[in-house]
Amino acid sequence: MARWVEPMGLLHGRGAFAAVAADAALPLNGGAAAFSLVRLIDDGRTLGILPAIDTPEDWQDAVLALTRRVPPFAGLEAAGRPLVMGILNVTPDSFSDGGRHLDPLAAVAAGHAMLEAGADLLDIGGESTRPGAEPVPAEEEMARILPVIRELAKAAPVSVDTRHAATMRAALAAGAEIVNDVTGLRHDPDSVAVVAEAGCPVVLMHMPGTDPRRMGALADYGDVSLEVAAHLAERIAVCEAAGIPRGKIAVDPGIGFGKTLEHNLDLLDRLPLLLGLGCPVLVGASRKRFIGTLSGADSPADRMPGSLGVAVAAAARGAAVLRVHDVRETLAALRLWGAVGGGAGV
Repeated sequence: MARWVEPMGLLHGRGAFAAVAADAALPLNGGAAAFSLVRLIDDGRTLGILPAIDTPEDWQDAVLALTRRVPPFAGLEAAGRPLVMGILNVTPDSFSDGGRHLDPLAAVAAGHAMLEAGADLLDIGGESTRPGAEPVPAEEEMARILPVIRELAKAAPVSVDTRHAATMRAALAAGAEIVNDVTGLRHDPDSVAVVAEAGCPVVLMHMPGTDPRRMGALADYGDVSLEVAAHLAERIAVCEAAGIPRGKIAVDPGIGFGKTLEHNLDLLDRLPLLLGLGCPVLVGASRKRFIGTLSGADSPADRMPGSLGVAVAAAARGAAVLRVHDVRETLAALRLWGAVGGGAGV
């Protein structure tokens, strides 16, 4: 396992600027946040937690990498907050909104509603990847989503949520600009080549294995945050070797995909560890089961308040993109978080 520098002691807003000016912290990803401490990790072992400005010389390059601004995802920027990606599932069986948008006209209307609510981009999928979901042939997946993508791509940037290379290719031809693959381009052997040839941005997500039906049985980690970071680093290297530049890649820790409640909480708390990869970090935790467990909301429809709490926590820890069901409410929460200093003291 490689060396890792984990930024800690996060500060935001005025507190961050003051600490940087006093040489007590370093800016995080060139933004309004800063980190005052670093955990040095070598081969899975913590060597120590030190003031960020006192990092040993042979670790300084890795620390400085954390201070550099990450390129905006897909060329999109939102001043002072993460991008908000609206979720549009054109499926009969997605865990939260399955069946509501299976009709193309309903899906297009829902997409426009999210854009009117302020979504920066839309993520459109035609295959449920909830635990235990049955796979969908690429032909059926395309029949569901291509009419929707053609219409909504006229109004906003669209990401296609798919594991299938044929669907990626068809969706990009229909107007999608981004590929979002829950398997990190591992399920279909042609998918890396499709993305490389298209030159489009891609989201690489962590999931143990490549079959959502079996991912729960693979939720076995020593240090989940380190192992997810190492997996994503390996996927970035594969993509770069195939001609996909790092500047076109975003990474997603895969909250809820082959993780227990404790794994999800550890990944969210230690999200800054992923910032050292030099890619925007996308977090998709909206309405997921662990939120219901912690908040006592059995129905996904009742998990919006808990989802807002997780969205703000992810933003405070460096997430560049939030993939959400509740666009208007998420933007309101982010505005309030920013108005009170961007979560200073988190």
